Amino acid sequence: MREDGKIDYVELPGGDLVPTKRFYEAAFGWTFTDYGPSYAAFTEGVDGGFDSDAAATRQPLVVLYAHDLEAMAAKVETAGGVIVKPIFSFPGGRRFHFRDPSGNEMAVWSEG
Repeated sequence: MREDGKIDYVELPGGDLVPTKRFYEAAFGWTFTDYGPSYAAFTEGVDGGFDSDAAATRQPLVVLYAHDLEAMAAKVETAGGVIVKPIFSFPGGRRFHFRDPSGNEMAVWSEG
């Protein structure tokens, strides 16, 4: 069961996905689910994916979960976080990105 505020997903920069996927398949036996030409998801202890979209963040992105995305965005701002990408839809749900007081960019997502 998913819980508010728990690490739920990790997105990594993907670059060229073909050699990236080959590496993780050969080295660690990972398998992937492709979501279009620029995204490959994995379930290997922690769910995550490689994003080769040039507009995506170029650093690993830790993604937290929230049942109520709007309420969590308000909590983030009240606690001193800065919303850097307002709530948006993506295949599978909605999310927003924020920067914490140390400058780390993270995201929070919800199914609906």
